[in-house]
Amino acid sequence: MRVRFAPSPTGALHVGGARAALYNWLLARGTDGGRFLLRIEDTDRERSTPENVEQILDALRWLGLDWDGEPDFQTRHEPRHREVLAQLLADGRAYHSRATAEDVKAYKAEHGADRGFRGADHPTRAADGEPDADGRRPAIRLVVPDGETVVRDLVRGDTTFRNVHMDDPVIARGDGSPLYNLAVAVDDLDAGITHVVRGEDHLSNTPKQLLVYAALGADPPLFAHLPLLHGPDGKKLSKRHGAASVQELREAGYLPDAVVNYLALLGWGDEDDETEIARDELVRRFDIGRVSKNPARFDEQKLKWLNGRYLRAQGVDGLAATIADHLRDAGHGDAIDGRDELLRTAVAISQEKIATVDDFWPLAGFLFAGPVDDEKARAKFLTSEAHRANLRAARDALAAVEPFTVEAVDARLRALVGELDAKAKDVFQPVRVALSGTTISPGVFESAAALGRDETLRRIDAALAD
Repeated sequence: MRVRFAPSPTGALHVGGARAALYNWLLARGTDGGRFLLRIEDTDRERSTPENVEQILDALRWLGLDWDGEPDFQTRHEPRHREVLAQLLADGRAYHSRATAEDVKAYKAEHGADRGFRGADHPTRAADGEPDADGRRPAIRLVVPDGETVVRDLVRGDTTFRNVHMDDPVIARGDGSPLYNLAVAVDDLDAGITHVVRGEDHLSNTPKQLLVYAALGADPPLFAHLPLLHGPDGKKLSKRHGAASVQELREAGYLPDAVVNYLALLGWGDEDDETEIARDELVRRFDIGRVSKNPARFDEQKLKWLNGRYLRAQGVDGLAATIADHLRDAGHGDAIDGRDELLRTAVAISQEKIATVDDFWPLAGFLFAGPVDDEKARAKFLTSEAHRANLRAARDALAAVEPFTVEAVDARLRALVGELDAKAKDVFQPVRVALSGTTISPGVFESAAALGRDETLRRIDAALAD
């Protein structure tokens, strides 16, 4: 089993590309002696920057998808590609052609719109690669033989293409530089790739690549074309559906194991139909034959739910360490450094309400940085005389609580609701807003206990003084 992931480094790694990389990785790691190779298809010289290459490598490292050997680069193989082109020309499997788009159009008007262009006997064929009077060199086209080309696909089954409908494909530009369908076939052949697992958007290229294999007298690899990813609305996944790249998921506070788990289930599942599957279990159980050919729906809400489970599975100490690293990266290191016990407490009282690491600071950051400035919350719960009277009563009640624990604060404030003959929210919410600045926070009793009596009273006094 030799598989490869061959991204074009023209931007961040899209989640669809990450799923393709994952499926290749699972196949290799689940097979004795399996190899997972990484080849960067960097033929787009302008967009294939070192920064974009590093983005892809960094995303794969973060996901834990280790590759075998050093990353390869397609441009390094251009001498080999030119050697193959010369061989195909010498064998009569390819020819030089000056045919333009207009020539192809005219050919089809004469021979039938559904008939592929054949240029070996066309007037636009060039005897060699020499430039014309205007200095333009001819391209190189591959000869399409009669018959059929069958794509044997482990996901979609067999798909038959009648060769009569295919144009002789251009496999090299006039300057002799190879085009994708030749380069990728030669690279896969030379690397001994046994299985090509990629998105179904490549399916239309596959017959041309099979023709290259046939022209070289080589056996092709097995193919598996993965269904495209859609958003919850059934349309092609894009930024409007939320995070569309691995980098965005990372920055949003997702855990790599949760992302790997979720991506694995986008189009694949086994008879147990589980949702949480550990990485080593994915390796053991993954079967490319169980990948659906129907589009898979990427739903970030489901990913958040799964990520929340992975967060809580770390335990309070593990989650606190994960959150601390994230907060330091986000610029909140000064607020949390030296306050390990408060951070641990904050994590303990927040963990059921967060789905990503990024959710923690908006929810519980007030414990470290003071109340946030939520004008609507203050207007609703800190301006009326009734609410302010309840807050003053809560302040007096909390001042006498001993010890200042969650249970004691809970009992005293609930008793106060009865003493005031008030609704619970009309007592609890003014306290919550005084402590946090907003109505969204961990439990009000837990928040007060985390802050301690002195800080709780100080914040209530500050709210009453406004």
